[in-house]
Amino acid sequence: MAQARGVNSLRFNQDQSCFCVAMDSGVRIFNVEPLMEKGHLDAEQVGSVGLVEMLHRSNLLAIVGGGSHPKFPDASVLIWDDAREGKDKLVLEFSFPKPVLAVRMRHDRLVVALQTRLYVFSFPHRPTKLFEFDTRDNPKGIVDLCPSVERALLVFPGHKCGSLQLVDLGSAKPGTSSAPVTINAHQSEVGCAALSPPGTLVASASRRGTLIRLFCTQSRARLLELRRGTDPATLYCLAFSPDCSFLCAASDKGTGHVFALRDTRLNRRSALARVGKVGPVLGPYVESQWSLASFTVPAEAPVVCAFGRGGRSPSSVIDPYRSIGNPTDPYGTTQTPVDPYRIP
Repeated sequence: MAQARGVNSLRFNQDQSCFCVAMDSGVRIFNVEPLMEKGHLDAEQVGSVGLVEMLHRSNLLAIVGGGSHPKFPDASVLIWDDAREGKDKLVLEFSFPKPVLAVRMRHDRLVVALQTRLYVFSFPHRPTKLFEFDTRDNPKGIVDLCPSVERALLVFPGHKCGSLQLVDLGSAKPGTSSAPVTINAHQSEVGCAALSPPGTLVASASRRGTLIRLFCTQSRARLLELRRGTDPATLYCLAFSPDCSFLCAASDKGTGHVFALRDTRLNRRSALARVGKVGPVLGPYVESQWSLASFTVPAEAPVVCAFGRGGRSPSSVIDPYRSIGNPTDPYGTTQTPVDPYRIP
């Protein structure tokens, strides 16, 4: 469905108040609450686009070529500064040896994921490569970057099957090596991962997509096990509410699920839980927590979900097909334009 409309990917910004759409016809930027288009770049300017990432609500966009008629290569990340005068608003280019699978930004860092490597740059002023991490085969470009000013935490699949690797970019020193912080999250390959807004929690699911596990990033302890369903599914996204009270998950089964993280009494349990103690086979199933609410989306259509900024309740969940919630501040603050610079 999305491909039929020429949509190649969609990403929310760091506080989930806006989202940008990479399309064969260029880029479109939307405010979430109220839902309205706030800007666009046409194909004459940027060609067809495979990936696009916003930096908060600023004038800076990261663009990767893709789709049916790209103007830029899929192995480069280009920074578009909409505040720059004139027609040429491309101010930076980061080139890589292989196609770019994901881009993440925060106020002081830019992260680029390739299939087996991850790059971290200082950003946006005087960009410099700070770190380069070899990763397990990562065809989906699974990576997340905490936007919090207090904690610059990065998560991506670890070298061991089913593991997550955490890096605190605020304390790590370029050019030095240290033992990786690893969480053994699943028995099979990681299929999806997300950090909470303050970076205190990480949620992940395997490629089976039946269970979602929640971990403390400080202690690495497993806090919760949440059950999406019993049939294998591809999870498209995991998203925390702004206050970390809820988690939303969307899959190719045509449903989105909302779980309570603080007041877990709100989550449903299996009817077998009332029976009492069960055997080791049924034990994990019975002990799992099921979603407190769910919503439907077109089956097998890629879905990205987020929570509205104004509400803490599950009714604030939005996806590309609907928007429910309270109005927020209008779009558009700016940052100082960056100087052109090329990273080889």
